[in-house]
Amino acid sequence: MKKYPRFVTLVSLLIVMTVVSACGYRPSSKYARSVVGQKISTHVTISAQDPENTVLIKDAVDSAIVEIFHASLTSKAYADTSLNFTLSPPSYAAIQYNTDGFVIAYRATIILHIIRESQNMKKQYTAKGTYDFSVVPNAVITDQERFDAIKFSAVKAISSFVAQISAEGSRNR
Repeated sequence: MKKYPRFVTLVSLLIVMTVVSACGYRPSSKYARSVVGQKISTHVTISAQDPENTVLIKDAVDSAIVEIFHASLTSKAYADTSLNFTLSPPSYAAIQYNTDGFVIAYRATIILHIIRESQNMKKQYTAKGTYDFSVVPNAVITDQERFDAIKFSAVKAISSFVAQISAEGSRNR
């Protein structure tokens, strides 16, 4: 009688392993990596209006390349793909007011224009990211709130770009 529960457990485990391994699941990063390759070069065009934001975008782009694509950053000469990012000026829209009519929440919106260059191909993408944040009523948006909003909305825009690349990679499968 003791062998019966072990047998059921073993068979159940084998069924679960078969179902999971046979489903054909592949992470989206694999599809994206098939499009961009293993070595990627990034360049962010510096905005004369807001150079601080460009540094934030560059850091967010580089960390996304490593974390999401699981690729190496390299110089343009050795890269499989070169990604050129241009940041449109961030916009802020009031999205919530208190009972006195003061703004208490904003939505920051970032639009990234991306040019992907690989061997003999050049393709353009547009990615949009938003981030909602609250402020003290009747207060000005502080630099820290502004930097955080730009950083988090840029990360969302980069995620949107990764989704576009992944979809392209899954179509080319």
